[in-house]
Amino acid sequence: MNARPRLALTCGEPAGIGPDLCVLIGASLPALGADCEIECLADESLLRGRAAQLGIDLPAGGAFRIRHVPLSAPVTPGRLDARNARWVLSLLDMALAGCRSGQYQAMVTAPVQKSIINDAGIAFTGHTEYLADHCGSTRPVMLLAAGSLRVALATTHLPLSAVSGAITGTLLDETLDILQHDLRAFWGITAPRIAVTGLNPHAGESGHLGREEIDTIRPAIARAVARGIRATGPWPADTLFTPRQLSQVDVVLAMYHDQGLPVLKHAGFGNAVNVTLGLPVIRTSVDHGTALELAGTGRAEDGSLRAAIQLAAQLARSRLAAAP
Repeated sequence: MNARPRLALTCGEPAGIGPDLCVLIGASLPALGADCEIECLADESLLRGRAAQLGIDLPAGGAFRIRHVPLSAPVTPGRLDARNARWVLSLLDMALAGCRSGQYQAMVTAPVQKSIINDAGIAFTGHTEYLADHCGSTRPVMLLAAGSLRVALATTHLPLSAVSGAITGTLLDETLDILQHDLRAFWGITAPRIAVTGLNPHAGESGHLGREEIDTIRPAIARAVARGIRATGPWPADTLFTPRQLSQVDVVLAMYHDQGLPVLKHAGFGNAVNVTLGLPVIRTSVDHGTALELAGTGRAEDGSLRAAIQLAAQLARSRLAAAP
């Protein structure tokens, strides 16, 4: 099999900066150093129109190609249109099908606008959950990486009031197993060091600020250790996210979205990568949203998408190298 992976790049919400970012990548792919081929799933006239608007020369071939998928409705940068919601999801479906068939070795996704997809009458909470549902995966794990800092989430897009009830022993058991497996398989970390946060302030303070640590999190860590996983905790999040503590771990498992990601994004915003673990395919994405106000202005920065492509190519090469 060709060791140079082919990636599917979905352009995301057409009124946002996704098309801008795809144009920037297409114009600079040789300088990216990712050693991959990219097939960008998008409406070709949308990309070429945005390229002209930005004054960018988009190549017609080579390592960057466009797989034309016609839009459902015309697009004005910055203006959402629910008529294109199903088109956005169709790009994900095509990329996923291509990854599962071997046409692509990984998929990279530009940001989508969840609100307009929901406004179109489609239940959608995010890429992570959508891809997991369409893969038949019961336990996707969202992990963001910025350099050597990696933060995974036990729960993803839930209201805060629902987090405690969602944290179960089964969830933590499966999440820790996935982290162990995928950090070994893709990052080549033989014995990943996983630091697990508590849910409550001060990790519950011996039960005075909540019992989730005593009843659920600590027993799950003990079971993981018994399975040979180097998991520790539960740690108070406010002391775990310090340079000295982080230097001693390979990944932090945070209990909820806004416990772990603000720190990660502060450390590496604009260059961080969102990775979905626990899927049969490799998927990476940017660490930001659609930035509607920047679409078509020339002020969008492609650092996170560049990092997502580089990591996807790296993970794909690791999988290709390990293939029999």
